[in-house]
Amino acid sequence: MPTPLFPADSRTPDPDGLTSRWRKCLVVLVVLGLLVPWYFNLRYFAAGGSVLPQVFFRDAMTNALTTAITLDVYLAAVGFSVWVWSERRVRWPWLYVAACFGVGLSFALPLYMLQRERVS
Repeated sequence: MPTPLFPADSRTPDPDGLTSRWRKCLVVLVVLGLLVPWYFNLRYFAAGGSVLPQVFFRDAMTNALTTAITLDVYLAAVGFSVWVWSERRVRWPWLYVAACFGVGLSFALPLYMLQRERVS
């Protein structure tokens, strides 16, 4: 039987180094979660975009598709924030909530998972 890429309990050390693979994957996701969205954010700002709520939300909700994506990500970010606050498994949970809304969910979620694995 082939060895799964990620074991069911990733905290248990495995002779194949799966825990190490899990962490490397999370690190790659943290980096991608910072670089990919912010590449497009910087393009948006360079083209005259703004973080003023009336401009930002007008642009983010231009059509039904962008509205669906925007609301999906914000609802997922709120769910993630509730999870971080209620679980309290890491020091300074507010830092991950701030990173979620200040940098992005795709950055904050794998960063939180890395820290959570570290303290387990």
